[in-house]
Amino acid sequence: TGPVTVPQGLNLAEPPRAIAGEFVPDEVLVTVDGDAGVVQQIANSFGLQVRSQRQSRLLGSTLVRFGITDGRPVGVVLAQLAADGRTQRREPNHIYTLQQAAGIVNYAFDRIALDSKQASGENVRVAVIDTGIDDTNPALKGVIADQYDAMPNVPIEKRDHGTSVDGLIAGVGPLEGMAPGAKIYHARAFEGGKSTMDVILSALDWAAEQNVRIINMSFVGPKNDLLGTACRNARALGMVLVAAAGNNGPKAPYGYPAAFDGVIAVTATDAKDGLMPQANRGAYVFISAPGVEMVAPSGAGSDVVTGTSFAAAIVSGAIANLIHASPERSADDIEKALAATAKDLGPKGRDNDFGYGLIDTKAAEAAK
Repeated sequence: TGPVTVPQGLNLAEPPRAIAGEFVPDEVLVTVDGDAGVVQQIANSFGLQVRSQRQSRLLGSTLVRFGITDGRPVGVVLAQLAADGRTQRREPNHIYTLQQAAGIVNYAFDRIALDSKQASGENVRVAVIDTGIDDTNPALKGVIADQYDAMPNVPIEKRDHGTSVDGLIAGVGPLEGMAPGAKIYHARAFEGGKSTMDVILSALDWAAEQNVRIINMSFVGPKNDLLGTACRNARALGMVLVAAAGNNGPKAPYGYPAAFDGVIAVTATDAKDGLMPQANRGAYVFISAPGVEMVAPSGAGSDVVTGTSFAAAIVSGAIANLIHASPERSADDIEKALAATAKDLGPKGRDNDFGYGLIDTKAAEAAK
């Protein structure tokens, strides 16, 4: 494709954007109204390189990843692109991080009022966006309905986190998950604990196409309008979205996607219902669930895991039980029932530490 030349006299359509959070320094994500020809014209007009483009179901338009080859700051390029009416949304390619804080019936069953003998998520479809998994782990035997690799050009090295999350939701055998019988649709979107917005959006679109009822997102990053739109549209399609509140401490900024409206933000508590000290706090925290020192499948064996990532998995499993018991329940209904029946922890009512409190699966199932 040769070197990219930047046209002279590009004006800023708006002031350069200040960008919060970590992002890819030489890329922007843009939704475009038009075909590949239009995308190339925009690239030529603004001196950008087309690195990838695809039709996004959840965004309802073409999502383009443009490369900046001349060192212009991302904020400047976003401001320049605002001049072109064919670009709809213009965002940085933000970076997101898995939420694992760094060994048996899981104590979670008891804490969340779920009878391990009766627990079932049979045939409930749950999407998980995470690392790769170790399919040889006996806890995942027959659990994974389908897999999608959203970063096929990056070899899979780390499989622990995704294996733990899938296992906590629907594991079988000695390390039984919260919702045995649930069908996991697993999208691999992380390596080395990191992912980017374009990769996560690709995983979300795939999940939406699998007709899942629940999407588990055990990761955190900056606020990004594309992710917000995708989550809003997934929720409008009836999917329950569950996300980790974050492990970045009491003074950390809000973690996304958890902090978007319509996403159930889960914080982590221990066996005595105490808050995990490194949990994020804030008005967005919706519900608490066990996430401290739980035994979970990991790699080919098991490990003791801690983090809001794993608390989110417990909540996804609990919700799969609710859907299995009453398949007609809507996402709104489930969210309201969880809020109304949670066991209050901390200050009375909803608070920034525990949200509405500890999830009570039995009570939520009864709250019709």
